[in-house]
Amino acid sequence: MQTATVGSGAPAIAPPSGESASRRDALVDPRALAQRPAGQGLVPRWLQRLLGPALLLAAWHLLASADIFDPRTTPAPLTVLRTAAGLAASGVLLDNLLASLQLVVKGLALGLSVGLAAAVVAGLSRAGENIVDANMEILRAIPNFALLPILIAWFGIDDVSKVLLIALHVIVCVYINTYSAIRNVDAGLIEAARTFGVKRRELIATVILPGALPGFLIGLRLALTGAWLSLIFAETINAPIGLGRMMSDAREYFRVDIIFVLLAVYALLGLLSLASVRYLEARLLTWRRAFDGA
Repeated sequence: MQTATVGSGAPAIAPPSGESASRRDALVDPRALAQRPAGQGLVPRWLQRLLGPALLLAAWHLLASADIFDPRTTPAPLTVLRTAAGLAASGVLLDNLLASLQLVVKGLALGLSVGLAAAVVAGLSRAGENIVDANMEILRAIPNFALLPILIAWFGIDDVSKVLLIALHVIVCVYINTYSAIRNVDAGLIEAARTFGVKRRELIATVILPGALPGFLIGLRLALTGAWLSLIFAETINAPIGLGRMMSDAREYFRVDIIFVLLAVYALLGLLSLASVRYLEARLLTWRRAFDGA
């Protein structure tokens, strides 16, 4: 080990000369240590996140095996799995799932487009805020499900009313979070950019919108969850096909095992939606250093 002498005469520890430059940087630069992924090990991070659901399934199986749960009201996991396999083999589950996915995709596409455009207009100008923000707050205050009778009266009982119900919830989630994120961009960064002569269009593209991206992704996460909730309610009313229709029929005929299958499907869809947003966060927010747990 070598020592180096600083200006005051006090010895300082210097790394061995054989170490690489990156290792020396990591020793003296705490930012290099902070940028290392937390919790990285033999088990992938996405697999670690499944620990909670795995423990829940294990507890469910143990309680069902001990006859603590009544099988007529709470079937065992293996019973639900066999029911799911039968529905999948007959093609019933896949057909209804595809029908529901189409509605959700259409509602998300419409809701994201309108919600993001409204947030940008209201966030970047006071005139846009005066026109848009109050209307969005009113739409937020009205229960989403209370709008379904009006949508059916206007557009009938076909898919248009269902898509619009999903889109309305997505619009509110995306707008509220993106608008707030735009207005919470650090004013110091904006003033610094203006000091260096950055024009308005470039300021929006390089400072404001990237700064609002984390808020938009939070809104997207809430929108995905709310889209499935809206779909369940919309499909229970005069829907010829879909997961919500299956849920309504299973409740009518007291097929508790099918109800649990559909709950598991909704849970898996929610986890996949969350995973897709996390993937976007990992790719789009590489510039942001944030706390990732200890």
